[in-house]
Amino acid sequence: MVLFIIGGGCVAAMLVLVFLDMPAFGGKHHPYRDHAIPAAVQHGTANVVSAVNFDQRGIDTFGEETIMLGSVVGVAVLLRPGEHEHEEEGPATGRVLDSTRLAAYLVLAVTMIVGLDVVLHGAITPGGGFQGGVVLATGAHLLYVGGRYPALRRVTPEPVYEAGEAFGAAAFAGLGLAGIAVGGAFLANLLPNGTFGQLFSAGSVPLLSIAVGIEVACGTVVLLAQFLRQELAIRPNESG
Repeated sequence: MVLFIIGGGCVAAMLVLVFLDMPAFGGKHHPYRDHAIPAAVQHGTANVVSAVNFDQRGIDTFGEETIMLGSVVGVAVLLRPGEHEHEEEGPATGRVLDSTRLAAYLVLAVTMIVGLDVVLHGAITPGGGFQGGVVLATGAHLLYVGGRYPALRRVTPEPVYEAGEAFGAAAFAGLGLAGIAVGGAFLANLLPNGTFGQLFSAGSVPLLSIAVGIEVACGTVVLLAQFLRQELAIRPNESG
């Protein structure tokens, strides 16, 4: 509690200082807008949000990826079976309405397509790796809604998704290091900017978006798997 009070007090003080120095609402002074939009257009990125996330402030996005990775690791450590617990196979029975099963399977296919579209077109339309990754992970869990927990576990083997999460984070870092080698700065652009508004545009932004999509999708699957296992498969040991 003491640590929270000290940390929270410092953050609150910084927020007050920032709020007091902010321009008045509705004013004409918008330096971020005046710089972010021209930079996005110059680099061929139609979606200005993606330009900010993966180009202008890519180092912040790398930090967010690291936070995601650390969160998944933390949950996995916290929810692992304890000394007085063991893991059993999840329940294989349960009544699911045929209409619910049909709707879940139909929506699953649509959701996966939408998720891929959001990731791949993040540089030219609203979306990107973070949003698309969550959509993809959500689509996979429609199997649980329309079927059974063991079926979900079969199609989402945790070791594969753990490796996918690590690969996504490593790919983002690798692109950043390649930027140092080629452009002299972390996450510097590696590819031609292409034609504004086209799929192959925005330089390295699509690759970074794909890396984030892989990391977020796999990380979310692993994260949800920990909570589902804790609820459905972890049981206390029989006493005596």
